[in-house]
Amino acid sequence: AQDSLQSQSGWVPLLLALLHEYTASNSPWQPYFSLWQDFRSLDHPMFWPEEERRRLLQGTGIPEAVDRDLANIHLEYSSIILPFMESHPNIFDPKLHTLELYKQLVAFVMAYSFQEPLEEEDEDEKGPNPPMMVPVADILNHVANHNANLEYSPQCLQMVTTQPISKGQEIFNTYGQMANWQLLHMYGFAEPYPGNTNDTADIQMVTVRKAALQRARSKAQQQLVSEQWDFLCQLEMVGEEGAFVLGWDEVLTEEELAVTLKVLCMSEEEFKEYKEQDGWEDDSEEEQHSLLSNKALSRLKTPCKKLLYDSVLLTLESYGSDLKAEQDLLNNKETYEKLSRREQQALHVRYGQKKILHQLLELV
Repeated sequence: AQDSLQSQSGWVPLLLALLHEYTASNSPWQPYFSLWQDFRSLDHPMFWPEEERRRLLQGTGIPEAVDRDLANIHLEYSSIILPFMESHPNIFDPKLHTLELYKQLVAFVMAYSFQEPLEEEDEDEKGPNPPMMVPVADILNHVANHNANLEYSPQCLQMVTTQPISKGQEIFNTYGQMANWQLLHMYGFAEPYPGNTNDTADIQMVTVRKAALQRARSKAQQQLVSEQWDFLCQLEMVGEEGAFVLGWDEVLTEEELAVTLKVLCMSEEEFKEYKEQDGWEDDSEEEQHSLLSNKALSRLKTPCKKLLYDSVLLTLESYGSDLKAEQDLLNNKETYEKLSRREQQALHVRYGQKKILHQLLELV
């Protein structure tokens, strides 16, 4: 039945196995499942009421990611899982193996599975490897400054320490270089500031277009911005759904942001000439690569700085609260401890993102 279980996520075979084993009283995997008394204790934002999710996570990118997840889960369940279960009534029962249980198992896989990294040469050709549940390896928590990691070999998986660990000290794995919004979205927790050195903030690509259109003083200038944006789309530098990703020390989407700022700040003549060269310029390679470290951001040309500054301000407006209010909450231990767990986790996500955005404002 393998062909009928193909899906965008590639998770369906594992999820079907989990649906069956989790509900089979004689499953050899019961001792493993018994470690989780109830999957509902997984506090992913997909289980938060929609109003709470929007209120606490507005501007972080998580509500949009959850909406996509839920749409995919519903589609996968109705178009692949249900037909498969109906064709195997001796194994599956839709009354027992419900959409709700399926959703909880998706969260379980998100939080506890492992994916073997692809070899570099395979990355472009193949999709990612399917997830696997690895009992015992999955009991370790994650921090950015971890002291162990999982190593894959053809014979076995090994959890290997990366630095000396004292007796009684917690062993921390790494789930990868993950920003706080990704940790909360996929695992249901975030690292308190300033622990997550991999944290990032996004500027939606369309926000930069909006900032460029806002400063256009005439119809002709607005038209030029639209043409420049269309050309950037053709170059695949931008897209309606894309985002520029900013880390603590550099822009992670440096080429896309550098080219976008440059093109949107061109005069009509410069743009015409640039278009004739198909967007190719004889920049020295060295300059390209050192382009958008934090030091380089402060050396951007003034119009580019101004456009970036305006884009950051628009991004900050998309949150429901300002940085000072969050700082006060974090600094007041008594008030902070009165917050619910969800409010605390959401606060760590918002605060880290806003700190990165404010740092960028200062740089430019």
